[in-house]
Amino acid sequence: MKKVIFDCDNTMGVRDCDVDDGLALIYLLGKENIELCGITTTYGNSDIDRVYANTSAMLRELGCDEIPLLKGCPDRDSLTSDAAEFLCQMVKTYPGKISILATGSLTNLYAAYLKDNSFFRHVREIVLMGGITEELIINGQVLPELNFSCDPVAADTVLHLAHNLTIITGNNCLPAFFSFEQFEQKLAKADKPIARYILNKCNYWFANMRQRFDLDGFHNWDVVAAAYLAEPGLFINHLRSIGRNKKKLERGLLDLRSKEEGCSLINLPEIADPGLFAEDVYNSWLQAGLKTNIIETNINI
Repeated sequence: MKKVIFDCDNTMGVRDCDVDDGLALIYLLGKENIELCGITTTYGNSDIDRVYANTSAMLRELGCDEIPLLKGCPDRDSLTSDAAEFLCQMVKTYPGKISILATGSLTNLYAAYLKDNSFFRHVREIVLMGGITEELIINGQVLPELNFSCDPVAADTVLHLAHNLTIITGNNCLPAFFSFEQFEQKLAKADKPIARYILNKCNYWFANMRQRFDLDGFHNWDVVAAAYLAEPGLFINHLRSIGRNKKKLERGLLDLRSKEEGCSLINLPEIADPGLFAEDVYNSWLQAGLKTNIIETNINI
């Protein structure tokens, strides 16, 4: 069983904001091989106060408010937080045993390193969702990278000091497309409270995708990173070398190079079979259960 800390900018249920962090959380809760030791919140999809409040409400709705929830750094210039303290404390308590899944800006991880320069040496593995290797185009529209670019200094530090680092890039998430038809078919027929919860929480996001990109579905970005952490066998690994280029990281762009001095080795996995991947995601969501009677959920404005 992996001990996991989930560092995220969860806005599932916040109007016009992404749902994928919340779906990644539910996915982790459905995995028997994952022990969720804590959740640290960061900014990105929204500001830190909204992300924290939204995640706190979601944990109550799911009946999982016993999971430690820590508020992170509010921006890239504020480098102390409860989240950074918690990260440092946990990797010291469980050296070599904590896996970190980070799906938003990387300021909390950077702040933990600044507090304790040995931080990365004590982490078992880090899986990130973020970065691009080339321009990311969705149905003819260019989509800006929104994670590494939030804090390029933090991203540069994590990419070049972290050990056992895996990056799920935006480009490699494109096969994780969840159509509205499949979503309804898989969840509506399940007749489970958690299925109705997910459907209610995600309805607005399908409407958002239709309006913005003329898509009848969405790319399930952060769930891909959660799936790699829990089920790496669903992926094909690709070890690549990257250089240090903060200018490129301002756009979230990874500086891929041939192996040379000064480069760091990272893993950029791809989904091996999108069908098997989707089946695992739906099964894990349904295994998560719902520990409360809260089914109808409101969209936060």
